Amino acid sequence: MLDEKDRKIIEILLNNGRATFTEMAKKIGITEAAIRKRVKRLEEIGVLKKYTAVVDNKLLGYSILGLVGVDAESDKLLKIANTIAENDWAKKVWITTGDHMIMIEIWAKDNREFMSIIEEIGKLDGVSKVCPAIVLETIKI
Repeated sequence: MLDEKDRKIIEILLNNGRATFTEMAKKIGITEAAIRKRVKRLEEIGVLKKYTAVVDNKLLGYSILGLVGVDAESDKLLKIANTIAENDWAKKVWITTGDHMIMIEIWAKDNREFMSIIEEIGKLDGVSKVCPAIVLETIKI
């Protein structure tokens, strides 16, 4: 389904989501038109889902970046995850295996706001456990 040229396009976009078709064509050694067609196909088949920016939460006024694990009653798992995802403070929400059923990336302005969010999550019907952690330093994104 994917060949080496597709994989190289993906790698380039992962490192620089703003890479131009011309830049990618030069790096891969194919035409800009070919890159354009490949990117469109990768979008259509769902390999490329979204283009986004990586920002510094602190420079935006969010001093807390939290990773929160949530355990829930299994029959309410999707409802809880979807309810959490509706909130602006939930930047990413995953359903996972391992220590917790749901993992959330949360941005909060301060400790008080972070604790308020944790309490809000804990009050959701079906939530059995909330395990917050605050990120001290980001090493790699």
